[in-house]
Amino acid sequence: MLCHQHRPRGSGTAAGLHLEQQLRCFSVFRRVFVQRDELRQLAAAVQQPERGHTFRVGSLLFHAMGQLPPTLLPTFHSSIAIFPPGYEASRLYWSMRHGQKRCRYVCSVEEHEGRPEFSIRVIEQGYEDLVLTDTTAKGVWDKVLVPVAERRAETGMLRLFPVYLKGEDLFGLTISAVTRIVESLPGVEACSRYRFRYGRNPMLVLPLSINPSGCARSEFKNCMCKKLFLRVLTLNLASHCIQNSAVAERGSSHSKHFVHSKSSQYRRLTSDWKTNVYLAHSHIQGLGLFAARDIEKQTMVIEYMGDILRAEVAMRKELLYKAKNRPAYMFRIDSERVIDATRSGSPARYINHSCSPNCVAEVVTFERGHKIIISAARRIERGEELCYDYKLTPVADQSKIPCHCGAANCRKWIN
Repeated sequence: MLCHQHRPRGSGTAAGLHLEQQLRCFSVFRRVFVQRDELRQLAAAVQQPERGHTFRVGSLLFHAMGQLPPTLLPTFHSSIAIFPPGYEASRLYWSMRHGQKRCRYVCSVEEHEGRPEFSIRVIEQGYEDLVLTDTTAKGVWDKVLVPVAERRAETGMLRLFPVYLKGEDLFGLTISAVTRIVESLPGVEACSRYRFRYGRNPMLVLPLSINPSGCARSEFKNCMCKKLFLRVLTLNLASHCIQNSAVAERGSSHSKHFVHSKSSQYRRLTSDWKTNVYLAHSHIQGLGLFAARDIEKQTMVIEYMGDILRAEVAMRKELLYKAKNRPAYMFRIDSERVIDATRSGSPARYINHSCSPNCVAEVVTFERGHKIIISAARRIERGEELCYDYKLTPVADQSKIPCHCGAANCRKWIN
């Protein structure tokens, strides 16, 4: 796009070429794809507040995220949202005084006697600012929604039902952009009741939180095992399952019917496993697999898939993963073959260990070979985390991996 002084003048071939390459207007008559890294933009809005970066989602304008000290983690969250003290956002919404006008509501979260305090500052032209506070987001927004519903009823506008509106939504704490930032704050893993949607975002690097006692070594009981190297499962489980399947094939008609039912379940599993599970943050370790629906006992839940390797190759790869500081997800089929799900495979590799498991891992024999199937050991309710016993071979004390399953019969060590 050239200004008047730099437009090509004259006639001839050169001028004609310049005219062809000239952008005479900003109208675009073709589809244009704009590729941008939204996560990096969100990180810049939080990490560089001095530049005044912000973002808007609908009628919500984000201002500040705030910080979440470790001492406030138990009380500053719910199952659907986390409330960092210092959070601030503005929302344009219907006026409390006039039925057909809008005004600005500045929403913020503060700390009061160790509990969250939600406040709304009502900014409307021609009136003094009004500050509303409550101990819950729903409670403080009800002080706004009830008058708004009355004004709308007086003017004959569409009715508003405050009972169906959530305070966390109006505060903007459940918006995907805000949720990604909140879930990246240091220490949010300790929010026991909160259901994570995205997990920690590596693009957002915030300052480390201060330990309550001032020393990390004095809080060793609270630290989680961050690098859990899943060693190959013992041969006893695999060989036992293979022997059972072989006996079933050579057994009576009842055994043949059992094998046939397993085959039917497996064919159904290949297409329906995505409706059985979903991946989410686990309170045991990192990510975990959860039941997306109620699962009955002895139902095939998911197949443990990956690259099939020889035992010697699997051992070398495990050492290679360990040298690169990467977790290894391996499952032994028999004495000669191992499934490596570290780089490729199904989400079954994220199933955590539990000393009181609700699933069982078994090797089932089919016409095309052996398959590792994760089945329900009991009835599993929707939203319950799937776990099975890793049955790792006991090792020396210096190589033991602590167990964080929290079961009543927890053995304290995975191996």
